Order: sequence, then structure tokens, then C-alpha cells
Amino acid sequence: MRAVIYDRIGERPTLIELPVPACPVDGAVVRVEATGVCRSDWHAWRGHDPVPLPIVPGHEFAGVVAEVGATVTRFAPGDRVTAPFVNGCGRCEWCLRGEAQVCPEQTQPGFTRDGSFAEYVVVTAADTNLVALPDSVGMDAAAALGCRFATAFRALTAGAHVAPDDEVAVFGCGGVGLSAVMIAAALGARVTAADVSDAALARARELGASHTIRVDERNVSAPRVAPSAPGTNTGTATISLEQGVIAATNGGAHVTVDALGSAGTAASAVRSLRRRGTHVQVGLMLGENATAPLPWDRVIAWELTVAGSHGMSARDYQGMLDLIVHGRLDPARLIGSTTDLAGAIDALTAMDSPRPASAGIVIARP
Repeated sequence: MRAVIYDRIGERPTLIELPVPACPVDGAVVRVEATGVCRSDWHAWRGHDPVPLPIVPGHEFAGVVAEVGATVTRFAPGDRVTAPFVNGCGRCEWCLRGEAQVCPEQTQPGFTRDGSFAEYVVVTAADTNLVALPDSVGMDAAAALGCRFATAFRALTAGAHVAPDDEVAVFGCGGVGLSAVMIAAALGARVTAADVSDAALARARELGASHTIRVDERNVSAPRVAPSAPGTNTGTATISLEQGVIAATNGGAHVTVDALGSAGTAASAVRSLRRRGTHVQVGLMLGENATAPLPWDRVIAWELTVAGSHGMSARDYQGMLDLIVHGRLDPARLIGSTTDLAGAIDALTAMDSPRPASAGIVIARP
């Protein structure tokens, strides 16, 4: 099979021929029809999130089952499927409760083993981790679900319990941030989106944001709102990001989502909440950000909730798929471009730039 691989951190991946992976006794081999290029792949390639080398990246995918192991009972060759990026073991107490996204024995394609930038990918514990796709959900759209969209969906529904008329503020409008904007708007919330990119903010407005804030990228560690921030009443003064969000949300957000992952955006998000609000951390906090401080005095005095969100188990996909099938959510709208495996390499390395030329998810079709 053709596959993208890299064997050194930061060196350009290459497209090579590899053997089709063997099928685990409890797993499945999936023929990849579409795979997303995610910033988490970039973090691994750049060494921010250590992975075994050499490795095939890629963890967001959809395809058709090519082979199943002897103990698999719920799936068969020919089934249209996707899978979460976290593959639970299927045996532990968390997996048995339907919480495979925190399985202590989890594996992750593209991070702990070879992933989906290839013509075939393995899914372990297939009965636990595979998700059957409705015929009405296309492969490109399904590939957008496995990491960014599903993570945002669970963050807003299970993590923050977003309700109609809530004020939701999303910090960072990459793939997961734009997913959060779309989902929050579909749930009836009023959404404020913040980013350094005008293109990303334009996409956020298209996907349902009622207010957007242009962040001054010159000081990301302590985010400021640029004087020309669309929709803000800042005049010529440069103000803190949280001041801009508080103004946009009529006194503070009920829910904030850090979809970027930095000390500055996480702290700003918590300070942007109104009393008894909820902050959900979705963006990866890596390197020095892993131990970033938060304004705990505010958390305690205002009875704020701070939650993490690490994907979504296969068992929880049905609620999300129902909204897609019934037209309330359309992940295909998040797709910015499609390419092939060679183009996936270009898209991955292009993430070195903090401001992509266009906003939206890149989908590669092997």
C-alpha cells in the first residue's frame, strides 16, 4: 500500500510503499477512503507530542472494512465505518462504561502506531471502537468527525451542557474551533469566536458565529484585541482579549472553549467567563504549556468549572450522527480543500505557519 511516513522529527515526510498491516484478532483493517490532516499530526511531527519512529501519521479517517479479526462480531468486510482517534482496549472499567476516550490502555493511530495517511489502517478492539456510518454521511464528512468534530461535540454537550441562548466563546478557529462554533450554534447558543486570522474569522461567521474578535498576534502569550477587531467597541485602544469577550457576551460567557491550547488563551478563556460558567480545554497543552497556571482565585470565588475534553468514545457517536442525518449539523461545511497523500504532506508541513492561507479542514483521499 502507499503510505506517508517520517522517521525523524521535523524532517519532511515521504510517500512510500509499505505492506498492508496485519489484522489483530480483535481488530479490523479499514481501507481508507478519506483522512483529515489535523494540527495534532503536526504537533507529533514537530516533536511536541512524542511518537515512536518511524511512523505513519493520521488519525481522522473514514473507509470500508477490508478484514476483521476472528473475535469481531459487530462488523464485517464491506461495512462503511469511521472510528475515534482514541482506540480503547474494550476490557477495562472505563471502556465497559462507554468512556473509552480515557482508557489507560488506549492506542491511537498516528501516535502510538501507524495511522491513516495510507491506503489501509488498523482499528484495534473493533467491536468497541468502530462506528457504522449512515449511508447519507459521505466519506469526506465522516473523516472530519474522528478528532476535531467529535472532540468539540463532546466538549460542548457532555463537558459544558450547552443550552439554547447560552453565550459561548471559542478561542482559536482551526478545525476544532470551527467545529465548536458550528456545533454551539446548532445547539442554539450565541457564539463569539476569537482568532488571529481574518480568514478563520470569516469562516466562523459563515458557520454560525454572531460575533468575531480579531486577536493581536504580536502578543499571543497575553492575548490582546487588535484595534480593528470586527464587531468590538474598542475604538482605537488595544484591550485584553477577555475584555473583548466580556463585552461581546454581555457580561461574560456561560461557556468558553480553548481550541488552540496555550497558557495565554486558557487563562483568557477562564477570565472571560461569567459567574458559575464552564471552561472546556480542548486544545492540546504541550511543552511548557502543560503546567500553565490558571486564575484559581477566580475559579473558586465565582464557582467556575474547568473541564478537559479528550475526544469521544464510539458509543457516544450516535447522538452526533443523528444531528448530522437530520440536517442540524453538516461537517462537510468545515472542509476547506481535498487532496491526495502527497498533498497531505504539503498540508502537514504548511502548518508551520500560524496563519494558513485558507481556513477549513484538509481532507486527503488515498
